[in-house]
Amino acid sequence: MIIQNLSRCCLMLVVSVGCFSGCREASEPVVAKFEPNLVMAYRYQVDGEYSAKWTDAALTQADNALGDLFGTPDEPKLPVIVQNDFGDLLNLENLQKAAGPKGLYREHCAKCHGITGDGRGELAALLNPYPRDYRLGRFKFKSTPIGAKPTRKDLATLIRNGIGGTQMVALPKLADADVEALVDYVIFLTIRGEVERKLLRECSELDLVATEDADVLYDPSMKESEDEDAREYFEEQVELLEDFVLDVVEPWSEAEDSAVEVPGRDESVVPESLITLHDILKADADSPVKQSVARGRELFLGEKAACAKCHGKEGKGDGQTNDYDEWTKDWTKRAGIDPAVEAEHVPFIARGALPVRKVSPRNFHEGVFRGGGAPEQIYQRIALGIEGTPMPAAAVTPEQIWDIVNYVRSMQEAESDPTTSAMADESKSAGN
Repeated sequence: MIIQNLSRCCLMLVVSVGCFSGCREASEPVVAKFEPNLVMAYRYQVDGEYSAKWTDAALTQADNALGDLFGTPDEPKLPVIVQNDFGDLLNLENLQKAAGPKGLYREHCAKCHGITGDGRGELAALLNPYPRDYRLGRFKFKSTPIGAKPTRKDLATLIRNGIGGTQMVALPKLADADVEALVDYVIFLTIRGEVERKLLRECSELDLVATEDADVLYDPSMKESEDEDAREYFEEQVELLEDFVLDVVEPWSEAEDSAVEVPGRDESVVPESLITLHDILKADADSPVKQSVARGRELFLGEKAACAKCHGKEGKGDGQTNDYDEWTKDWTKRAGIDPAVEAEHVPFIARGALPVRKVSPRNFHEGVFRGGGAPEQIYQRIALGIEGTPMPAAAVTPEQIWDIVNYVRSMQEAESDPTTSAMADESKSAGN
């Protein structure tokens, strides 16, 4: 009840602010800013039993560093180390094309994902599921294992085709160059958010408000100091920032090498078309497809794949109903509070966290697969797991995964054939 009332108040505030903004003078410029990670800063404040003065100092110093490294939402920058050593990862011209009040990101993405990429756009609280918060550096639907970053192709596919069962709609009319610019900007926001997390984590180890000789994370005023020791200290601060950026950027540069190829499937065992699959299952005669579905069902219900534990014995998503994703656990369990106790959430929600929701395992009978409904896409979800959720990679063989794919698709009750999804369209285009 507390959370519901707080959410209503937040929505009323958004409406009020919107009305007030509409009354501004047309000539008054609105300067976009990256929102600080107040939730994480408060978590460290509570953990370290620091004062609000420490939090202000941590946020100020981190913001100064981030501004020098990454610029602003209207004028993005690339850290020098990224420009020099990772020139193939991000293109500044692409960032400039996507950024700004008339940029691609503000036009297509910011209303849900927020200007900062924190998943707190003006529509976010109304959406289920919530938009992705890029700052944790985790993406669900990708071709790489849990712990690895997505490839550019993974992100481009999601931007172009959307995510089924969510409010992230397809943008098929975007030119390839525009999609690439958005991919760059999503990676840019993610890297910035991950570096911010490292800066705040470093601050949690520092006494930033000591009466004498307070620690310093980043103080740009020292750069031009007449004191040589201060200038040397500033150089040490810059080196630390470069180390943080390097730690964050390197996994992104390795993403392509981490991609796992989906093995070829036997069309006579795993049909491309859902209609074909169901027609074969309805027939009286035994077949390799029926045998595969039977094996898949056994694996689904068994301990080895353990699919039924969360998705339920009938695949209706009613197995596990009391778990949370990593975006929630990042500020609840790691802050030492129970995600089920609403009263403990209030100070975090006041600082930008969205009200807690439990993870909802997929109901396969509905035929909505957020990662895509083509056989290869379902294979990826089973083989690689879903980053940031309780779903791990299945410890079974490729052949067994194809059997589970068949069984999962056999439960689908939707009339439409999902092989018209993104991956199916890609494969058709590649064959032309």
